[in-house]
Amino acid sequence: MNQQRLLFEYSPVFVLLSLALGLLYAYLLYQSKHTWTKRTNQILFTFRTTLVSFLAFLLIGPILKLTLNEYEKPSIVFLVDNSVSVKETVDSLKWNNINKQLMSTKDELLSQGFSVKMTTLDESENAKIVFDHPTSDLNGAVRNLVGQYEGKNLAGLVVMSDGIYNSGSSPLYSPSRVPVYTVGVGDTTERIDIVLRNVLYNKIAYQGNQFPLRAEVLIRGISAQEIIVSVYQKGKLIARDSKNSGDKSILNFDFQLDATEKGLQRIDITVTPIAQEQNKKNNHASAFVEVVEGKKKILMVAPAPHPDIKAIRTVVEENANYEFIVHIPGITDAPPEALRPENIDLAIFQQAIDYSGKTTLLFKKLLESGTSLFIMLGDRSNLRQLAANGVPITFENPGQWDEVTPVINADFKDFGFSDKLNSIFSRYPPARVPFGKFTYPPNANVLLYQRIGRITTDRPLLFTATSNDQKMAVLIGDGVWRWRLDEFAETQKTGGFDDVFSKLIQYLSTREDKRKFRSFPLQNEFTASEPVIFESQVYNELFEQVYGQKIEIELSDEKGNRSQYSYITSPGNSRYRIGGLTEGVYAYTSSTNLNGVKQSVKGEFLVVEQNIESQNLTADFDLLRRWASNTGGSFYAVDNLQKLEEDFSRVKAQNLIHSEESFNPLINLKLVFFFLLALITVEWFTRKFMGGY
Repeated sequence: MNQQRLLFEYSPVFVLLSLALGLLYAYLLYQSKHTWTKRTNQILFTFRTTLVSFLAFLLIGPILKLTLNEYEKPSIVFLVDNSVSVKETVDSLKWNNINKQLMSTKDELLSQGFSVKMTTLDESENAKIVFDHPTSDLNGAVRNLVGQYEGKNLAGLVVMSDGIYNSGSSPLYSPSRVPVYTVGVGDTTERIDIVLRNVLYNKIAYQGNQFPLRAEVLIRGISAQEIIVSVYQKGKLIARDSKNSGDKSILNFDFQLDATEKGLQRIDITVTPIAQEQNKKNNHASAFVEVVEGKKKILMVAPAPHPDIKAIRTVVEENANYEFIVHIPGITDAPPEALRPENIDLAIFQQAIDYSGKTTLLFKKLLESGTSLFIMLGDRSNLRQLAANGVPITFENPGQWDEVTPVINADFKDFGFSDKLNSIFSRYPPARVPFGKFTYPPNANVLLYQRIGRITTDRPLLFTATSNDQKMAVLIGDGVWRWRLDEFAETQKTGGFDDVFSKLIQYLSTREDKRKFRSFPLQNEFTASEPVIFESQVYNELFEQVYGQKIEIELSDEKGNRSQYSYITSPGNSRYRIGGLTEGVYAYTSSTNLNGVKQSVKGEFLVVEQNIESQNLTADFDLLRRWASNTGGSFYAVDNLQKLEEDFSRVKAQNLIHSEESFNPLINLKLVFFFLLALITVEWFTRKFMGGY
């Protein structure tokens, strides 16, 4: 219901004075005799009284207060676990019956005054639910839904699941501001099963060496059973081991394998199934090992310890192809031979150029040698001396600091990254940067822009530049360690941060690519549920990017099967997506014709199948009961959804009222103006018509 109320800046007593003023003015004007009739004089008297009284009334500043009330129905969201594990235990006939019950429950709740929405783990709201989601992150899905309804009238969540989660954190330890009602679906019977639970190995091995591989086997429902694990490469048996399980539930099988061929190598591990076993999908797995020739040396130089060092170090050390060396003068001194330019593929200077001058001489030495540099500025950096020491930045008025958040530049071309990274970076906490304007190289490629509040500026936060074949990247600020921690707190992963900085380090530590045709997959590893994305770039003699080129891509899987694709590049279409690829190592050849000459690029990438849903098919109703109890909800069996309807029928649907107030001075209303104009016009016309002056 909308409400209107009249407010006054002064005491309402002035309303009576306004009326008195209008009567007095009209009396003085119309007390004498006139040529018109008494009835006409009374009407004119009333018009003049109303006009003068209303004008005087407006002088005391009346304000019209308008209250708009919007009623929001309470919402109930049904979250259906559409992961593969549910499909394994619920056939299509049973799901049709469950779906009918869900629709009936939904209709009943709608009739009770609730707003009802149905969604899935991948936030799909299609009428037909397909159980094909490769993971089960129940806590993450609920957290996203509650976030979407922040400030809204969310009465509760109904989660239909088997209680199995294999991604994200446990829902038992995540607080919820709304009750969660859980509906158990699936089979809780403990099965006889042998599960290849995990395969541990180094993703990178060095040619000519041996590398370890461990297979963890989980045994359910049996004892004293002979367990056999076999390892294959290109269909050939290369290792086998057997153990008696006894009364153990977990067995570890360790192998030492030879790294012979260079490149991506697929290793297949299989556990021989037993007669009573029903689920055999979790008896095999594949490991993919990249065999390389040697390590690249990454040197981190800083005047003092800093959390950013740890963040970058963690990213570098995730790649076994790198050797990370820290040099903090007087605290952690690197060996002299590690500081020689010929032994360094990339030097990272944190807090360059430092006020104390501890790292300045080494910086100049590596700069003059042409070593690739990654420069990270901070509050210990002497900003006035950057340009004098070879850092291509000049600040107009250094001294003050500001806080900004990062924004990915979608037009960055030095290397590719996923389209979803911007949504991850947009939620990062602020980093500290020097306040004010600054100049940087005109040929710089900006990777991250600065965003102040909600405004994205044209000032770079992180950019790359190349001068005389020397690569350089500059991070204008510090505090990036908070980005990695914040991303982990939100998603239990650090994929976005690691992806950008690992590719930046890979780009800087790799020699400059002078080819005029570049074509590469955005990642080295893809899952079977996502498309493989290629980025292709073609350059002219001046190394300016050109478009309109036909790119041909040929893929070859491990069995020698070939597939061909083609597309034409344009300013907004330099990428190509290939979907439907199964697990395995793929070799690719990309080619194009440039000035009548065929240019080709070759490489490899990996597609992996996510089989974690088949690891465990035993429903966990106990988790669902405890989850509902922790949040103030209730647990229901899928065959007893009628009880859910009955429980909600006893809950009165309370609408949430959103009120919006507006204040408008009465004198600003157009209706008031036209009312007064009509009064004075009619009075004036009548007086003139009757012969008055």
